Amino acid sequence: MARGGRSGVGELSSEFASVHVSIDLEGNGPRLRVEDLRTGQVGFLDPLELETLAWLPEGALHRFLDPSLHRWRAES
Repeated sequence: MARGGRSGVGELSSEFASVHVSIDLEGNGPRLRVEDLRTGQVGFLDPLELETLAWLPEGALHRFLDPSLHRWRAES
């Protein structure tokens, strides 16, 4: 059901993260909206970015999974 330009997909949780995923319809085209339920941080992925994820070899994202890379850094 669409609400405020978004169509809800659901929530995904593990021992490391919890996110709410929805389809955002307010941009130039539909895109995936991912909200970190702990911090409220929101990111968007368009169809090209999602397709790229599908084609990446296993392990290609491992270096980005280190939370100290961006998430836990103190603001300057």
